Order: sequence, then structure tokens, then C-alpha cells
Amino acid sequence: MENEANRFSPGTCPRLIVKVGSALLVSHEGEVHTDWVETLVADIAGRAQAGQQVAIVSSGAIALGARRLALPGGGRNSLEDAQAAAATGQIALAHMWSDLLSARGMTAAQVLVTLDDLEDRRRYLNASATLGRLLGLGVIPIINENDTVATERIRFGDNDRLAARIGQASDASGVILLSDIDGLYDSNPHTNPDATLIPVVETIDGEIEAMADRKSSSGMGSGGMVSKIEAARIATAAGIDLAIISGHGPHALARFTHTGHGTVFVGEGHPTARKAWIAGGLTSGGTIRVDEGAAKALRAGNSLLSAGATAVEGNFARGDIVEIVSTKGRRIARGLCEYDSAAARLIIGKRTDELTEILGHAPRAALVHRNHMALV
Repeated sequence: MENEANRFSPGTCPRLIVKVGSALLVSHEGEVHTDWVETLVADIAGRAQAGQQVAIVSSGAIALGARRLALPGGGRNSLEDAQAAAATGQIALAHMWSDLLSARGMTAAQVLVTLDDLEDRRRYLNASATLGRLLGLGVIPIINENDTVATERIRFGDNDRLAARIGQASDASGVILLSDIDGLYDSNPHTNPDATLIPVVETIDGEIEAMADRKSSSGMGSGGMVSKIEAARIATAAGIDLAIISGHGPHALARFTHTGHGTVFVGEGHPTARKAWIAGGLTSGGTIRVDEGAAKALRAGNSLLSAGATAVEGNFARGDIVEIVSTKGRRIARGLCEYDSAAARLIIGKRTDELTEILGHAPRAALVHRNHMALV
């Protein structure tokens, strides 16, 4: 069987995003697992010497800061505690990465982002340009959500999805999620000794989602396998391969290169940068439900016409991103709506030749045009 880790090798993956979680970086007592991190940095140095550009999405700031501030509950008892812990811990986290990378002859850069930085198109392009320049200079960006200013409502909430979104913004070819489990299983491996690892996922469908819903992870809840599947959806929609591998033990990246052990989600084609941004977004202005005929037409590459829409939910302006879902609520696409929500509600279910009379002006060609839409 072909070693799927080859998809992430320097020869086939010029630019790679590596996500490292808090549990791998920091002990329950708030101490950095320095020896482990040193082996990871050694692996990254080898990849950099082979010509691969690498960025690291690193958790751990809140855990480190909570220890330094002696905050209860790991700094997560309140939003204010989490923000204070993040502000304190981020300095320690950046210092740690900078020192260890410098010891291997590499330069680190700190990049803190919020959800809005990657959901707003202009700010997304600014972040993309900065990441591209840093990577082009051979710098290792250390990226984290800016928890100091993030709120419970406006945030990524997990670094799995952040890593996938950074993969899009940086034009990466691969994303590796270092986890406390070695991949996606068909059932919970902690309770079922016969659980089988899924080595390759070509398409993320209902069956794959159900495996995550059955908590095929280490019990981390919504921040566990569910978030990793969502990260894989974001990455693969942009044509980026994503791997979930075990981070336990030294030299996790080198071990993956040698064994290929893990789950690899295969990127789907090469969409335009704009469509990748639309597909990977985590927020939307509202939802448009469509009938089965419209759903089939969308999957065939057609625009969404008003006749195929059955309901409009939420309040949004023209040009806002909306979710397009089936009558049963299954996501089909995301796109920029050509009408605001009030006008959209007036014309759903109506034929194009009826719209001028309803709206009082010439209608636009589609409710959501295919050029401004991405299937998900």
C-alpha cells in the first residue's frame, strides 16, 4: 500500500501547516514538554533544510498563562481569566518556540489572528500576504488565535479549524494535525478493541461524520474528532491534503514519514482562491433552503435560482455569505447572495419571469450565482 505520508513530503508539499495542541505541549501542571518539542523542532528543521516551508499553529498560551497567574480551572473559569491567561502565556509560548527554533538555525515569527481576520475578505488577503512573505523568507510563523481579544461568540474555538483556514490563507499544500489519537476510527477505539483505523478518506460524507459523532477520539468532545473532521472539510475543499496523526512520543513527524500511520483526507481539486475562501468560512449571514431539484442543479455546477428556494432564514445584506442547505438541513454550498434577506423572502419559489413585477425592478440573474458559490 502506498505511503500516504508522501503527500506531505518536501518534494510534493512545498508549504506545510503543522498544528500542535495544548495537551501535547503543556502538562497538567502547566509545564512545557520541552524534550518533546525539541524533537518536533528537529523534524521541522529537517523539512526546512529539504526546502519545505513550514508554519506552526500552536496552542498552549492559556495553559501556560494560567499557571503563571495561579488561576483556577486552568484559566478557563471565565472569559476574563482566559483572556488574561492568554495575554500572559502567549509571551512564554512565543519565547519557547523562538529559542528552540533559533537553536536549529531558524527564525520564528509570531502571528495572532481572530476569526474576523479570516472571515473578512480584505483582512484575509492581508493575512495571506503576510504569511506568504514570512514563509518565502524562510521564517517559521507561530500562529495562534488571539485569545486576549476573542470572545465566546466571535472565535474559532479550536486550533484544528484555524490550522485548516491558515492552510488556505497561506496557499499550503498540506496540513498535519498532531493529536492525542492516531487518526479516525470507525468506532471508539477506547471502548471497542476491534475498532478499525481509516487510513484514507476521499470524500467526507455522512458515514464519516457519524464516526466522529460516535466520539472516535479521546473524549475531547466538540474540540476533538468533530472539530478535526470540520478542519478536514475546510482544507480538502481548498484542494489541501490533511492528516490526523498521533503526536505522542518523540519525532512525531519523522515517524509519520516513515510509517504513514494516521488518517489522510485527500484534497478535492484546485478551486480558485476566492471560492476556497467562501467554502472555508465559519460564519454566514443566513441560510437559504432549497428543494431537491435545486440541490441537484447546484451539485451539477448551476446557479441557485429563486424558483428552487423554499425558505430564507436570518437577516443579511446583498453580498453577504449565506449557507445553502437541503430541505433536511444538509449543507450543500456557501455563496454570496445577490439579494438582501428581505428581497430574497419575497422571491423564493418564484419563476424568473415573475420577479420584475414582485420587486419593481429588473431582477439579477440568480439568487446566488455559481461564480460566487462553493460546494461544501
